[in-house]
Order: sequence, then structure tokens, then C-alpha cells
Amino acid sequence: MVHVLTATVVFLVIGGLAVAVLAVALLGGELLHLGHPDAGGPVSTEVVAGFVGAFGFAGAAASELLGARTTGSIAVAVVIGALAAVPAAWLAWRLSRAARDMRTDATPQRQHLVGSLGVVVTPVPAGTGYGEIRVRLGGQPVKLYARADRAIPAGAQVFVIEAPSETSVVVEETPTT
Repeated sequence: MVHVLTATVVFLVIGGLAVAVLAVALLGGELLHLGHPDAGGPVSTEVVAGFVGAFGFAGAAASELLGARTTGSIAVAVVIGALAAVPAAWLAWRLSRAARDMRTDATPQRQHLVGSLGVVVTPVPAGTGYGEIRVRLGGQPVKLYARADRAIPAGAQVFVIEAPSETSVVVEETPTT
């Protein structure tokens, strides 16, 4: 009975340590990268954690199911753990590669503001001086300083015709229907 408990506990500790390493990897830690750091290395932390975790937990399950009282049954539990670890490591490699290579939208820039529709938040004075408008940029509401040739009251809908800086725009009031 002592061997069963000992083998199972050892396998569970191995699996638990792998989960801890995976947590560090998911939080941005770059442990165990082999090869050139900019290249990402041939083996990532996620793959190592997936392999070791599956080995530990599958080995613990096999140890309990086999009774693991002898060296031979513990060796069988090790083999079962290793057989479970290979596909888990492959899956971790595929998933981490897919997440790393995922396409993302471009970062919105000043030129993306031109042509946007917005709403005046703080009245825009005529000529010089700034009011404030709210537009959607990249799906997010953005508040900007606004200038206009004519005064525009709060609540009016406007069209952005120029973006002289990242935080200010030139607008025209859109006709109400």
C-alpha cells in the first residue's frame, strides 16, 4: 500500500508542477525556451508543461488503476503516462502556435478618423477654439477635441473631414433629416 500511495503522489506532484509551469507560461513567462530567444526556440514552455502534466496525471491514474505495488507495475504506469504525454504535447504545440500566429486587426491611426461620424459632447465654437466630440474608432468610443468653421451645438451629429493630430479633428455638422 505504501508503494501505491508513493507512486501516485509522485505522479500527482509531477502533474501539479507542470500546471504551475503552464500558469507561468500563460502569464507571459518565458522559461525553458531553447534556441535563439527571438525565434521562440524549438520547444516552448507550453509544450513542456503539456507533456509533463499529461505524463504526471496519466501516470497517477494508471498507478491507481494498476495498484502499482511492484516495480513492474510502476514501470507500466510510467509507460502509460509517456504515451498520454506525447499527444498532449503535440496538442499544446498546435494550440500555442495557433494563438501566437493569430491575425489581428491593424492598430487604428489618425487617418482612420477621417470620414467618421460623431456626436458633439462639448459645443464646438466657430473658427478658433475647441469643443469635444465622440466617435467610434476600431469599435471603441473615442473622445476628441474638435474645431469647425461654424459653431456646432452639443448633441449635433458631425462628420470628420480632417485629423491634424492624434487627439484633434476638424468637423462639419451633418444635415438633420
